[in-house]
Amino acid sequence: MPNKITPDRAVTLDDAAGFTRTGDLWLFRGHKPADRAIQVATNSPVNHVGMAVVLEDLPPLLWHAELGRSLPDVWSGDRHRGVQLHDLRAAVTVWAQRYGQRAWLRQLEPPTGPEAEDGVLRTIARLDGTPFPSTAALASRWLRGRVPVRLALTRLALTPSELESAYCAEVLAVTYQAMGLLDGRHQTSWYDPGRFWSGDDLPLAGGHHLGGEIPVSVPTLVARQNSGTPSA
Repeated sequence: MPNKITPDRAVTLDDAAGFTRTGDLWLFRGHKPADRAIQVATNSPVNHVGMAVVLEDLPPLLWHAELGRSLPDVWSGDRHRGVQLHDLRAAVTVWAQRYGQRAWLRQLEPPTGPEAEDGVLRTIARLDGTPFPSTAALASRWLRGRVPVRLALTRLALTPSELESAYCAEVLAVTYQAMGLLDGRHQTSWYDPGRFWSGDDLPLAGGHHLGGEIPVSVPTLVARQNSGTPSA
């Protein structure tokens, strides 16, 4: 089976999940007040971003942070808020059907190797279950990430053990650093979901790059509706 799709048309969730690889990005945009608050607070066209984790013996997983606890965490086995590892198909379905989000896939090129995968697993082991910050804390953190500071601090990125709370883009930045894809020149608070959208210039290390956004089509929920509110 080919392992690459091109961003020229929408693909089904099953097809996208079948193609996705570790390090690929999954981006989401909604229109509820909480979604708009994240977009405004972080000056971003999207309000949520997660990363695919594809291991040999498991279905594709989504590594991300959110306020909800609607799905069991694959790593811990329980349901909790904050940083979570979910079945990818189930998570994207929840975000599309229950939260009313549009979804896109961006593929990482070229695919990563075993060392990067080890970095992902170490990060999951350290960050899974980390609490989620309030919207005010999120906005404050985003602003602090852009205020000029001394050169030594500019080059100091938070390590997973220093993160008392984390939101989705920070989790992704820490994970990409552990994979050797980001060099750590910016604090993790510098990253917001929009940094991982193609409209922003995000240089990656090791000759890697991210492809364009591929719209993902998720079946419409018919049986019931839920008013749950997600957050990035």
